[in-house]
Amino acid sequence: MAISLDLAHRSAAQTPAAAQPAAPAPALVAAAEKPTLIGLDRAGLAEAMASIDIPERQRKMRAQQLWHWLYVRGVSDFGQMSNIAKDLRYTLQDHFSIARPEIVSEQISVDGTRKWLFRFPPRGAGRPVEIETVYIPEEGRGTLCVSSQVGCTLTCTFCHTGTQKMVRNLTSEEILSQILIARDRLGDFPDAATPQGAIVPSEGRLVTNVVMMGMGEPLYNFDNVKQALLIASDGDGLSLSKRRITLSTSGVVPEIARTGDEIGCMLAISLHAVRDDLRDVLVPINKKWPIQELLEACRRYPGLSNAKRITFEYVMLKGVNDSDADARELVRLLAGIPAKINLIPFNPWPGSDYECSDWERIEEFADIVNRAGYASPIRTPRGRDIFAACGQLKSASERMRKKDRDALEGAA
Repeated sequence: MAISLDLAHRSAAQTPAAAQPAAPAPALVAAAEKPTLIGLDRAGLAEAMASIDIPERQRKMRAQQLWHWLYVRGVSDFGQMSNIAKDLRYTLQDHFSIARPEIVSEQISVDGTRKWLFRFPPRGAGRPVEIETVYIPEEGRGTLCVSSQVGCTLTCTFCHTGTQKMVRNLTSEEILSQILIARDRLGDFPDAATPQGAIVPSEGRLVTNVVMMGMGEPLYNFDNVKQALLIASDGDGLSLSKRRITLSTSGVVPEIARTGDEIGCMLAISLHAVRDDLRDVLVPINKKWPIQELLEACRRYPGLSNAKRITFEYVMLKGVNDSDADARELVRLLAGIPAKINLIPFNPWPGSDYECSDWERIEEFADIVNRAGYASPIRTPRGRDIFAACGQLKSASERMRKKDRDALEGAA
């Protein structure tokens, strides 16, 4: 049975959230009124120190202290920064915020997958905004699926997230905060405790991998995503290996080379079809950058090698893209590209026009791809009972009706 924890602070006298717009929590409003230090690199932290008249000779040192407390120790309260003088801590408290965003809810699947609903300040959107982040524990690794936008512009027809209208880009702080909160909640910072009974890797770090595969198209928010991922991969901070960070794009061709040059992370392509006429329907961005143009950009991806392969994601849709002919054409298209193909069983949602391919059909498809020399793992659906599976993320403000959710859970 899935567990759902409502972590928003509401009094019993309040009208239920479904009946009225959610008011921002006081802490959220206060944090929004101060510039945040989360999401700043070392140069940005030094500039922040200059803005409060820290002497120039001290700025680099103070920036390094802050960096350590924010990204190594994971503190969210200036009062915990024990090697910084008390007067300076008060000054920092008066001028800046390092508060985490509001956690509205935390859901825990029967398979240990966790999904958080976070609420951020309006920042031009007119109201507070909400996004979802998912943690997937596996043997020897813990993968965090991070969102880059509130909503999405791409309207991929098989994706639930694509039915939510685009609201705004997330800032570098908001992207990075998803990693920080996940590590908070899992006890993945020094001296922190892991919740009793939590399903996590048995040893080592608990968040080992980050995938930019949550809500939104990361390459339509390139600068903020870049800033957040460079901080996450900094060896003296959160220290995630760039080999363990994967950015997934539906095919924003002009930004693919920049991703390799400026971020240096692993690349995943949401392909899902081998013909332009079908991909135009499934992934409408294909009308702007068709398959051949996309694959040519992949062939030129900086650092591409057998040790740094591109992952091609392919959702299995019954009777749509799952024939033997589709598998053979997929192999032909990818010839010469160091790649692996993730086959993703379609995760249903109310109102969708698609069905998941039969398991036997998926295995036959995978066999054709494997025989051609490509690794072709079939992704095990995770977190379906809490709508945390691939393609199912959507803000609670856009959430389906309970009776629809119950019906879908019953069918599953």
